[in-house]
Amino acid sequence: MIIHRAFVREVLQTSSAVIAVLLSIFLVTRVVDFLRQAAEGDIPINSVFLLVLLKMITYLDILVPLVLYISMLLVMGRWIRDNELTVISACGIGMRQFLRPVLGLFLVVGTMVALFSLYLSPLSAAITHGKEYEFRNRTDVTGILPGVFTETRDGQGVYFVETYDDASDTFRDIFVYNGNDEEEGVVVASVGFRTVDEATNDDFLILKNGTQYRGAAGAVEYGVLDFETYALRLKQRAYQDYSLPVKAMPTQELLHDQHRTAVGELHWRLSKVAMLPVLMLFALSFSSIRYRKARFPGMMAALLLYFIYSNLLGFAVAMIRKGTVNPHVGLWVVHAGFLALAIFFFHRRNQNKRLLPWLPN
Repeated sequence: MIIHRAFVREVLQTSSAVIAVLLSIFLVTRVVDFLRQAAEGDIPINSVFLLVLLKMITYLDILVPLVLYISMLLVMGRWIRDNELTVISACGIGMRQFLRPVLGLFLVVGTMVALFSLYLSPLSAAITHGKEYEFRNRTDVTGILPGVFTETRDGQGVYFVETYDDASDTFRDIFVYNGNDEEEGVVVASVGFRTVDEATNDDFLILKNGTQYRGAAGAVEYGVLDFETYALRLKQRAYQDYSLPVKAMPTQELLHDQHRTAVGELHWRLSKVAMLPVLMLFALSFSSIRYRKARFPGMMAALLLYFIYSNLLGFAVAMIRKGTVNPHVGLWVVHAGFLALAIFFFHRRNQNKRLLPWLPN
């Protein structure tokens, strides 16, 4: 049917625009956060965009159902505004006839959500966790941002490099400060590079053609030493044990793990697919020619319902992890309740009645 094809086409086109907006907001906020961490020396600057990409993949299984829900609301709202839905209804095509294109959308988008939820998102989370573990256990100089003073993690030193040459992997115009209550020192050099001692596995910053200034804090005289080569031992961060969080575990492992946290995570991944048809029914239910002049309250009610739904699912996951709710039941009780509500709303909308019977006409 032409109307069905037009509905699917417009929903997909609107989804492209909505997800572009949401991803832009996501990218800006995450890039700013990772750049702040890079400026503080927690992560290397060349890993910022990789981490942003991984984070984006991790959250796509949550964003896609929301995007499709908003897109359906926007498309049906435009059809109501332009009286297209009035003409469709006059032709004898009710809301029930829209279930067929909605089912087609669910099969396509649901497959995509399942791919992200069951495979790509856990894989992305595992890679992100591995990168963050690597950064937490590397030396203080790892995350130096050229042109920015970077304080060491213990707060007793400062690094500054003017530029970094990717081709030769060298720092240029280097300033290093180390100090404590008894003594402080400054080292400046024109060139430097990192190296690892194979015998001790210690990291060193090798400085070339520089000067060292050292003396007691508050003293009048300082010692000055010019050098051709100076090896500065880099402080290693405290070692942290590597343990993969449950959200980063492969789905195949969750299937064989009977711990309540693992079972809850498995059901949570399946829930991201299960909530999609429920949201699509709600989107159809909140679209009616009765509210042509009051679309904004309907949109706000639809979004409020989504946040209640998603927050209840999050609350159920938290209760499962605490052991107060059965992991095989907790999430599906929420889904069953909202599915029943969606069916009730859709039934009343198909009969062109108000969603809640006690509301005034």
